[in-house]
Amino acid sequence: MIKEVIVVEGRDDTVAIKRAVEADTIETGGSAINSRILQRIALAQERRGVIVLTDPDHAGERIRKIIANKVPGCKHAFIPEVDATRKGDIGVENASPEAIRKALSRVHTSYEGAESQIDMEDLMAAGLLVHPDASHRRMTMGNLLGIGYCNGKQFYKRLSIFQITREEFAEALSRLEQEGEE
Repeated sequence: MIKEVIVVEGRDDTVAIKRAVEADTIETGGSAINSRILQRIALAQERRGVIVLTDPDHAGERIRKIIANKVPGCKHAFIPEVDATRKGDIGVENASPEAIRKALSRVHTSYEGAESQIDMEDLMAAGLLVHPDASHRRMTMGNLLGIGYCNGKQFYKRLSIFQITREEFAEALSRLEQEGEE
C-alpha cells in the first residue's frame, strides 16, 4: 500500500492506478478543480502526503500547477506522453500498470524557492534551449529525469523545484546523447 494519497483527474484514472498499485486516490473531476477538492488534498497532504499524477497534457499541467500553488510540498509523478497515449487519447487511464508503477517509483517533491544547480547556460550547452531540436530533447530529458515535458522556462523551473542535481542532469544528458547515436 502506498502511504500517500494519489491525486488524479477522474474515475478512469483511479481504476488504472488500482490496477497498478494499492493506493487511495482523490479525483479532481478534471480541470474544474474547486476549493472543496483542494481542501481534501490539503488534508491528505497534512495527514499522509500527496502524490500528484495528472495527465501529460495542458489540462493536467494546469491542475498540477493549481495544486502546487494551493498545497505546498506535494510530491509529483510524471508519466511520459508516449506511455499515456492510446488511439490518440492522452491520459493516465491509458497507461499500463508498469508505466504507472515506474512513474510512482520516481516521485519528486517540490521545493519552491530552491536554488537550482543547473543554470540556463547548462541548458543551452545541452541543446535544450535555442536548438533546432530543443523541444524533442527537453521531452526526452524530462522523461529521463522523471519531471515531465514542458517549455524551456518551465523546464528550468522544474530542475530547481525538484532539486535535480548536476549528477542526475549529466547522467540523463549522457543517456540522451547515447540514444541519439543509436
